[in-house]
Amino acid sequence: MSELLWQKDGVKVDEAIMDFMAGNDVVLDREFFLHDIRASQAHVEGLAHIGVVSADEADALKRELTVLAEDFSAGRFVLDATYEDGHSAIEARLTERLGDAGRRVHTGRSRNDQVLVATRLWLKDRLADLARLSLAIAGVCLDRAEVDSLPLPGYTHLQRAVVSSTRMWFSGFAEGFIDNAMRARATLELIDANPLGTAAGYGVNLPLDRAHTTQALGFARMQVSPIYAQLSRGKFELAALDALAGTMLDTRRLAWDLSLFTTAEFGFVSLPDQYTTGSSIMPNKRNPDVVELLRGTYAPVAAARTEIEQLLSLPSGYQRDLQYSKGSLVHGFTLGLKALALLPDLLARMQWNGPVMRAAIEPAMYATDVAIEQAAAGVPFRDAYRAAAATATEAGEGRSPESSLAARVSPGGDGDCGVELLRARLKVLTDTH
Repeated sequence: MSELLWQKDGVKVDEAIMDFMAGNDVVLDREFFLHDIRASQAHVEGLAHIGVVSADEADALKRELTVLAEDFSAGRFVLDATYEDGHSAIEARLTERLGDAGRRVHTGRSRNDQVLVATRLWLKDRLADLARLSLAIAGVCLDRAEVDSLPLPGYTHLQRAVVSSTRMWFSGFAEGFIDNAMRARATLELIDANPLGTAAGYGVNLPLDRAHTTQALGFARMQVSPIYAQLSRGKFELAALDALAGTMLDTRRLAWDLSLFTTAEFGFVSLPDQYTTGSSIMPNKRNPDVVELLRGTYAPVAAARTEIEQLLSLPSGYQRDLQYSKGSLVHGFTLGLKALALLPDLLARMQWNGPVMRAAIEPAMYATDVAIEQAAAGVPFRDAYRAAAATATEAGEGRSPESSLAARVSPGGDGDCGVELLRARLKVLTDTH
């Protein structure tokens, strides 16, 4: 391991203890490394503004940081156990290339605000991805809703209940994912605050140009209180994971529907072959493994949230426990976003089995419509309800699903399930990206 940033003369480093403390932190820092480099460039500019480094030194430092980013992206520089963490690697590289100028780069900052700002920038990107994918999923759902209008049983308690349609199913999930995009953007707005310059949680006795680093890094505002900057670590990660988890809940329910609809007992949906796998022993099987993993992805996201929440039983100020939040955050977002990225294509290519779905529409499923129609004509609803219940098996004879749906599936009563209203919401969100 390279020289430790915090190493003091005469203090012996125990390798077993260092291994426990460092863990896989340096590997996780690969996720944040480019953001750490970007923040270091902004910090260097700020140091130049207050005369801590000269203009020539600042130019050299920024140039070497750019080269480091390029080398890392190309695989020429590997962040590995040679270094304690990504922050140490950056300083070691700059010192190796530039000597004293590299040793000055840490002036006015701590690894605490380094990890805060790198994580914050990473989270902004991930939340933008979450909003983008949510809008893409909503868009595919609305596309399908506009062209697919097949009868589909509506279920309560997993029992056939009322007449529904594929248009209603798609538009329902479209609205959910539009809301998910809004929540992702609202969370991004919450965390869009620059912690760089707060050091270890109590500031430093330098007139750091925090306004410049805030602008240079594209933050909407700075975090004013150094103490709150530390208090927000974990809190902001939880907020981001909450936004992701809400999206994964909708994904889980959508996947549950597809899991049921693809069974022989339902037979409503066929999946593209690429989204199924075979059995290692049963030659006849095609299994909806992708859908099942989509259904299961909420679990690691929820686990990531729980792990970070449990870490936050801490007093104010920085505590080393927070190191464990990195792995949870990366694991949760990596799996969640990978799952969401598969949904647009899956939803665009899945096929409905219209004849089977129409055959599943039973006459009794029109009973609610009959009762409502009688109530609208002046019959007290409870009387209409009892009459429809008594003749439920005959209630729907001669009715078509299309005529039943047309009057009740959208605010305008035109049978579009609110698709046009949702399309307008989607456009507003897409245009304001």
